[in-house]
Amino acid sequence: AGTISIDLMQEGNEVAVEFRADGAGLNLGRIRERALAMGQLAADAPVRSYFGDTVRLAYAHNTGGFLSLGADWPTPVRTAVFTVGTGVLLLLLLVLASKRRWAPMAKLGIALFAAGAASNGIDRVLHGSVIDFLNVGIGPVRTGIFNVADVALMLGGALVVINESRSKRLNHTSSDS
Repeated sequence: AGTISIDLMQEGNEVAVEFRADGAGLNLGRIRERALAMGQLAADAPVRSYFGDTVRLAYAHNTGGFLSLGADWPTPVRTAVFTVGTGVLLLLLLVLASKRRWAPMAKLGIALFAAGAASNGIDRVLHGSVIDFLNVGIGPVRTGIFNVADVALMLGGALVVINESRSKRLNHTSSDS
């Protein structure tokens, strides 16, 4: 199975991004599994339910953003906001990451956020939409439909916010002493 690694490292005041591949090439078996899964989650397939209906799998093309925000906007506006805008935000994130010293938790958050945004961004560039397929909840209280990249985005953002609030609280506490 082929492996591609992406590392984000801070070197002084700069951020280095390192890409590595083991040269094993494409894992055709894995690609076939993914294609089969896509067939199982086709638009006309029934919703699949797991863990007492806590998790549902359903296939949805999302031309909008988070929870399909902007899906009904004209295509040029969606492209500008969700493809170009995401690319600009990723670049700004890398610039910000290079200007600061980040704690390990924040670095992980930035990496997760960047990976999720890049994954959704690549799908938007190549296909004009992302495929969402997860829905969680209990009874009538449910999330919107989302994908794994959305989980990486949200978890990454949460880790950065938690890290920032902790560091501000620690700085505030130490300045009171």
